[in-house]
Amino acid sequence: MCTVCGCGPGETRIEGHAHEHEHEHEHDHEHEHIGPDGTVTRHTHHRHHGHSHNHDIQPSRLIKVEQDILAKNDRFAAVNRQLFAASNTLTLNLMSSPGSGKTTLLVRTLTDLRETRPMAVIEGDQQTSFDAERIRATGVPAIQVNTGKGCHLDAQMVIQALGVQPTPRDGVLFIENVGNLVCPAGFDLGESKRVVVISVTEGEDKPLKYPDMFATADLMIINKIDLLPHLSFDLPRLIEGARQVKPGLEVIELSSTTGAGLDRWYEWLGAHQPSSPSVTA
Repeated sequence: MCTVCGCGPGETRIEGHAHEHEHEHEHDHEHEHIGPDGTVTRHTHHRHHGHSHNHDIQPSRLIKVEQDILAKNDRFAAVNRQLFAASNTLTLNLMSSPGSGKTTLLVRTLTDLRETRPMAVIEGDQQTSFDAERIRATGVPAIQVNTGKGCHLDAQMVIQALGVQPTPRDGVLFIENVGNLVCPAGFDLGESKRVVVISVTEGEDKPLKYPDMFATADLMIINKIDLLPHLSFDLPRLIEGARQVKPGLEVIELSSTTGAGLDRWYEWLGAHQPSSPSVTA
């Protein structure tokens, strides 16, 4: 079990590639199955040897394990960052709660910009490949990473996904993280920028409730603004709360459905693309 967030070991599936994800339990046993589609699944089983386990973990031990996990993740993130820099790739870690419209925004972005530069997607979900299939329908390659019981992507998952789908040289790699406003904030993936997406159908108090997510973001996208006339949503309060957590946080208001505000999002992408002119749809 991950002591940082408490997510269970379960299994992790990366399309066409085995994923070895270590867990801090000395009695774990892992083996692989290869499915008819070539997907490798790694299963984790827990062995019990007839003696009781003490579940009262001492705080000092918990802190040590957490530090070990994050230190290991940071080492993989450093490798990823070197790979992205070598290929001149803008890599974005897209994070949000479930239902924010993150995938819809991504599909619209890929559709509008696919002729302007190379792009690719690493798609993170606990189960299914529904979102990856939506992305592939745009003509942009996507690799699905299913985290099983895990509630976030980590840098090792990303580096193994890159073994199946290389970075788009001189382009943009979008990493769509698992929908969760807590755990993804704690794991560096080696990304260039972090983008948090929040919709107006969520509470405007989210930045103050989940401050780590917004404090680590480089950009906050407020999605579904076309629904504002139908909601009692305090938009200024949301922005004020986010900038209370992170002063100067960039904010873009848009609608993935109507296209309002997308031009600002595309300009932001162009401005952060290494050695690249501004992007226009």
